[in-house]
Amino acid sequence: MATDILVPTLGESVSEATIGRWFKKPGDTVAADEPLVELETDKVTLEVNAPAAGELGEILVKDGETVEPGALLGSIVEAGAGGAKPAPAKAPEPKAAPAETKAESRTEASKEAAPAKDAPAREPGDNGPAVARIARESGVDPASVAGSGKDGRVTKGDMLAAVAKGPSPAPAAKEARPTLPRAPSAPDDASREERVRMTKLRQTIARRLKDAQDTAAMLTTFNDVDMSAVMAMRTQYKDAFEKKHGTKLGFMGFFTKAVIGALKDVPAVNAEIDGQDIVYKNYYHVGIAVGTDKGLVVPVVRDADDLSIAGIEKKISGFGKKARDGKLSIEDMQGGTFTITNGGIYGSLMSTPILNAPQSGILGMHRIEERPVVRGGKIEARPMMYLALSYDHRIVDGKEAVTFLVRVKEALEDPARLVLDL
Repeated sequence: MATDILVPTLGESVSEATIGRWFKKPGDTVAADEPLVELETDKVTLEVNAPAAGELGEILVKDGETVEPGALLGSIVEAGAGGAKPAPAKAPEPKAAPAETKAESRTEASKEAAPAKDAPAREPGDNGPAVARIARESGVDPASVAGSGKDGRVTKGDMLAAVAKGPSPAPAAKEARPTLPRAPSAPDDASREERVRMTKLRQTIARRLKDAQDTAAMLTTFNDVDMSAVMAMRTQYKDAFEKKHGTKLGFMGFFTKAVIGALKDVPAVNAEIDGQDIVYKNYYHVGIAVGTDKGLVVPVVRDADDLSIAGIEKKISGFGKKARDGKLSIEDMQGGTFTITNGGIYGSLMSTPILNAPQSGILGMHRIEERPVVRGGKIEARPMMYLALSYDHRIVDGKEAVTFLVRVKEALEDPARLVLDL
């Protein structure tokens, strides 16, 4: 008897994964819960473990292919079964079904897919995220594809078949922007170039970042902050802090606390758009962007408003270690309501961060450097840092964005506010 190997639930807003590599070959003996295959998503790399002991049967999805949650990857068979093929995922068709029945069935499905005169038109999003993604990338309009899914819905397979036949002509208003071909390099230069195919993970990250730009009315506003008080407090207490709490006193604890206070004052920055509704989050799950050798990941400090600065620093330190070791889980990345990214650790002076959809705000912190500022009519050198808030202008007004940055600035320039919750 065969046991199916399925793609697990991938987490919030993750609709697909790429097969990284199989750890076993068909016929290899496997133990229950032994890692079998590595999956890559745009958020995290995870392993799928064997659901039972036995031998690995036929592998249905090869390295580099894309799969969705619940997809059949292969099977575990009884030892000695010789790598039997897994049971088919779909029910067999009736033996006596004539050839024309399929055509009629497809025709009927196509009729059902088209809205009747008295029925409301189906929304484009009803076909699912995979269909929408393929439509964006290929230019094929799902409305022009005969759906074979339930109630005539267009499936991923329908779209892939349509793409293979060539995109249907779309109205002029919906024409995809042409992709400009890369100009050929000079022969002397071409011999010194190296062409490396993007990993599936990097392709997915690139697509999601571009989707965020295309979907949100994204705008960035700036301010600067005098870090003198925070730096003085950190210098005074860092040794005692580490001795008592077992973790270093960095800047992210101060940043996170300042952000939470600003989010409470300007709730639109902690909200998101869902269709025609605005969803205000009365909780504060702050994502902290962490760079890894595979790309940027954003683990989430959940209920950060309930944590002390020490608690936040411990969480961030733990996430940093897990990210370096490749141990971050889907659960670590879920549910963020706002994101902080600190390019200052790499030396960035100023940037315009891209939203982490569907969030409506992301705060960029930058390097601290001494700059001349006027204090009490005198020019003084102060450790200054630029703040950059990128926000979705559909939900956050300019006044709210500026107010948010001012609240963060006030808290960091007078860190006693963070302790007194002012």
